[in-house]
Amino acid sequence: MERDDKKLQAHYEGHPADISLDDVDLDRLPRHITIIMDGNGRWATSRGLSRAEGHRAGVDSLRETITACVRLGIDYLSCYAFSTENWGRPQQEVELLMQLFAVTLENELPLFDQENVRLEFLGDIDALPEEVRDTFHRGLERTKGYTGMTLALAVNYGARAEIARAARLIAQDVADGRLAPADVDEQAIASRLYTADMPDPDLLIRTSGELRLSNYLLWQLAYSEFYATDVYWPDFDRYELLRAIRAYQNRNRRFGKVAS
Repeated sequence: MERDDKKLQAHYEGHPADISLDDVDLDRLPRHITIIMDGNGRWATSRGLSRAEGHRAGVDSLRETITACVRLGIDYLSCYAFSTENWGRPQQEVELLMQLFAVTLENELPLFDQENVRLEFLGDIDALPEEVRDTFHRGLERTKGYTGMTLALAVNYGARAEIARAARLIAQDVADGRLAPADVDEQAIASRLYTADMPDPDLLIRTSGELRLSNYLLWQLAYSEFYATDVYWPDFDRYELLRAIRAYQNRNRRFGKVAS
């Protein structure tokens, strides 16, 4: 994705003492960053606020992160918004999240227009409430021709369910004679995942100090670099993103091989 250096420099003016654009190599950025956005509820509780306020504050962090990734020239940003397990949360919280998804997407579409961001979804969005489902499909239709960064939101997503879905698709293709059992390889599985048209993530960021994958992109994260921060998601900003990228660039990615 092409980067506008003037906009990038303006976006990162007034940086904290410990991090600036000079601390990252703009020619070695991860192509695909994925984020487990965690800690909205704990952020709110620590401030004496309701969990709903935490989720609303998390929207602001997502907006800032999208803009920062666009400015940096990141090709793909994916974010874990709502898992298949999240349906087990209190009904009032689930209803709030569904309403927040619909309203937020409607409100952010002008940003996607302005920044040339193409929207994708990971997960079974057709199982969502009608208002949310229809809003998501409008967003997909409106941005399908955009050629800038791809933003993939994982909603009603679970990695085990995704892999099981891919297995069913393969089984059906084998039963129908479109695929031979001997041709079922890694590519056959990868091409039937929600991320089929995306590269695997280079960098996984998880906020709030948790150190688990939470059933997220289990196949795709096989060789991703992990970065965990104690910062709650509503406090994650463009500078936290730079810190994660700096850590990523200090890693030696060998993909199971020995460095030469």
